[in-house]
Amino acid sequence: MKTRDLGGLAIQLCYYCGFGEFKATAFVTETGQLLNLMNGVSWLGGRTQISRVLAHAVKESRSKPVRAVVFIGDCCEEPVDELCHTAGELGMLRTPVFMFHEGGDVHARAVFQQVSKLSGGAYAPFDRNSPQVLKDPMAAVAVFASGSAQALQDFSSRSSP
Repeated sequence: MKTRDLGGLAIQLCYYCGFGEFKATAFVTETGQLLNLMNGVSWLGGRTQISRVLAHAVKESRSKPVRAVVFIGDCCEEPVDELCHTAGELGMLRTPVFMFHEGGDVHARAVFQQVSKLSGGAYAPFDRNSPQVLKDPMAAVAVFASGSAQALQDFSSRSSP
């Protein structure tokens, strides 16, 4: 099943890097558009800005329904209570956050699990050496975001051996 069969999917790419730089693109509906945006992202070291991502999601959710937020990260250097508060707000707005955790940072795992739980999303660890581990959950989130919980259940039953 493709997301366009469920009504389509609009994606906004948000990212942070360097010293206080945070960017949010326009929403795109074509894979090629998203790929071009992603290829234009460059990386600079700096502290995490997860709170800015979540605050942006709250702002977007207040103006129009946002079906899901996907975050991919490896660490967290921010106050946990602030992140959890915003995650709870996203939960009240029915905007689940799906946290994909690369690596083994124990603190990040605990924070990412709390954020996903408070927002009504899910947490999943992955290893950069196994891209399939990330591909399948991302496909499930896309189906959920473009359809419904029932569409996700249908997807899951078709994807299971």
